[in-house]
Amino acid sequence: MFKKRLKPLSEKIGPGIITGIADDDPSGVLTYIQSGLVLGPSSFWLAPFMLPMMYAIQEISGRLGLKSGKGLMSLIKENYHPAVFGSIAVASSIVIIINIGADLLAMSIILESLFRVSRLIWLPVVATLITSGMIFLSYKRFAEIMKWLALSLVFYILAVFYMHVQWLPTLKATILPSMSFNPGTLMLIAAVLGTSISPYLFFWQSGEEVEEKEEKTEERQKKYIITSRRIRDLREDTFIGMLFSEIGAWFMLIGGSQLFRLYHIKQISDFNQIALVLKPALGEAAYLIFSLGILGVGAIAIPTLAGSVGYMVAEVFKWKEGMNKRFKEASRFYLVIIIAMLAGLALNVLRLNPISLLIYTAVLYTIITPPIIYILIKLARNKKIVGNKTTTPLVHYIGIATLIIMAASAIGYLFTL
Repeated sequence: MFKKRLKPLSEKIGPGIITGIADDDPSGVLTYIQSGLVLGPSSFWLAPFMLPMMYAIQEISGRLGLKSGKGLMSLIKENYHPAVFGSIAVASSIVIIINIGADLLAMSIILESLFRVSRLIWLPVVATLITSGMIFLSYKRFAEIMKWLALSLVFYILAVFYMHVQWLPTLKATILPSMSFNPGTLMLIAAVLGTSISPYLFFWQSGEEVEEKEEKTEERQKKYIITSRRIRDLREDTFIGMLFSEIGAWFMLIGGSQLFRLYHIKQISDFNQIALVLKPALGEAAYLIFSLGILGVGAIAIPTLAGSVGYMVAEVFKWKEGMNKRFKEASRFYLVIIIAMLAGLALNVLRLNPISLLIYTAVLYTIITPPIIYILIKLARNKKIVGNKTTTPLVHYIGIATLIIMAASAIGYLFTL
């Protein structure tokens, strides 16, 4: 009976929701907490401000994958100069691999603090479990696990309720933003925008929409017709996913602000500090809840990151790709995923700090994200690719506004360097 009641809920969780939850990965949490610490309540407006931008870009990405039946890198390769897609593939892959390393480190540090077993043991264990799940589980089973892991976002929210937040001033600061724009503030805003509107999410969602389409075509044993209802489902799924993502981000910003107000903590720059600072600040119960959030969302984010590298590389070389294929059917796609995981693991084993590397390489994302958004907007209005299922005028103009804001953020970030 309980399983039957849960089934309709599970069926409503699609690529958009999984993508949204993956956006609140451990490295993103670090960015949000640090921004809340430094900016305080003046950072709360960022979450609702980013929601329409995230929704527009992810809807465009999903629509392109669904309508064309091709991943983003394939579309970019077919419509732009090799130097363009080559630069995007190389720069994105480097930063994504570093992000994988950072998220593996975060999960291992949390497990170390919970079980008193060295992170050097947890690192390969976590990497192996996640990689094995991606390779050996059927697509249907893997997608089902990812859907239920999406609920782990709730743990982030529950942890903040232990901090005795003053909700009326918090809501006021969210609705009526006030901020002094200086180099430090601009850098943090750029960091928050960069961690929320990231290219790997574009590649992942478009690839997953293609796989969902292929899965349904195979189930029905006939051509899958993209109806207005299917487009509406994509839009709803994407909006709910981005809404959940920004609710999580909002609570993390509040949590960072509360850490400063209650405990006068001025900086959390790595995951070691999260483990050392949050445990006494939150208490045992709340820290356990927060830890479950890190572990659950990390288990979603890392496959999303590694999978996006697999999609990009496979599409560049026109290899068979997809989580809905067995290893022997798409061996090179899965080998790229394994290499990406091993590279992320090596960053930690070789004692290279992924957090420091993320800071240095964030400039790559800052530079390449606006051009990718520009390309997405152009592709989504190309009737040769999407037919009459082009983006709505509202989404199109929000996309343009996002491009302008991200470009301005990139310029501001570069000046702060």
